[in-house]
Amino acid sequence: MKKITKLGLSALCGSLAVASAANAGDISVTGSAEITYVTVDGNTVGHPFGMKSNLGFEGSGELDGGQKVALTITNTDKSAFSAASIALTTNNIGTFKLSNNTGADLGDYDDKAPTAWEEAWDGGQGATTDKISGVASSTNINWVSPATTGNIMGGTKLILAYAPRNNATRQNDKTASGDTGTTGKGLDVILDLRSGKKLSGFLGYSRTKRPHNDGDNHREPDGHKEEAVIGLNYKLGPFSMGYQHTAEDLKAQGDGSSHEVDMYLNKSWGVAMNINGGLSVSYGEATSNQIYTATNNGMGSGQGNQFTKKRKQKSKALNAAYTIGGVTAKWSSAETKNAAYSEGSDKEATLVSLGIAF
Repeated sequence: MKKITKLGLSALCGSLAVASAANAGDISVTGSAEITYVTVDGNTVGHPFGMKSNLGFEGSGELDGGQKVALTITNTDKSAFSAASIALTTNNIGTFKLSNNTGADLGDYDDKAPTAWEEAWDGGQGATTDKISGVASSTNINWVSPATTGNIMGGTKLILAYAPRNNATRQNDKTASGDTGTTGKGLDVILDLRSGKKLSGFLGYSRTKRPHNDGDNHREPDGHKEEAVIGLNYKLGPFSMGYQHTAEDLKAQGDGSSHEVDMYLNKSWGVAMNINGGLSVSYGEATSNQIYTATNNGMGSGQGNQFTKKRKQKSKALNAAYTIGGVTAKWSSAETKNAAYSEGSDKEATLVSLGIAF
């Protein structure tokens, strides 16, 4: 009797599983792991080996009306949660997405210069370029318009991303953030331009409100943060090249003390070439200007005179990558003058890696 009961329950569970699977969408799993070895100024510093891994899940399905839904979850090193999004693609008014640390926003355009591997400032040489981000690191809602059609500007899209509180936090379910921070609403507006298969460009602007709390819960505007980007890429056969400018106006909120950063002005460019199906090489440069407030103590007055100064960090890098199936070997030689905006701190680094992906 017990045996019959077990068989009946198993059959019932199996039937339910089949029924659920019949109405479920598709799911795919991707993953990668990469080992790196770095030397700085010709020497190994501490432990030169590093490793990163990535595991992603993506589910998708289609509604009765033809709309498509998708869920993406990404886990990075040591299976720590990294990003997630839920998207709804409509038939004719674009894609709507709720994103946690991922999605269509200004952060996707921080450096679009072509490269075979890393950006010029990210080759292990200690550069700390301050990049535009918009609402990228906060829970946000974004919309991507349908692509335009036609031979001249076909493929062009408008992108809007909004975060009720752009404070670089991801909200869990059934929770709401407090109203005591100094960061308010954030909005990104991006025009992603296309002209055929060779030419592309982008214009982007972001504004984050930063209310000031006077201690009595009176909130007043206090120097809203603004970010902007403009860039152009061109591809001709195996060659590609790109150039862009970004600006981040922090409108420093402090008391005007020395070394208060007001703005970052960055520019970058790169050229890349696919030599064959598996081998690619690139060269790129990036310059970041940090504009800050300095104070001269003055003479005899007892009060300092404030003025603005600029620190320039300049990086350049040569990259190469070779892929065979799911295995990729990469090499980078990079150098930065005034690394981390520190005058006279010049760094050189050589970086190699071996990665696998599925």
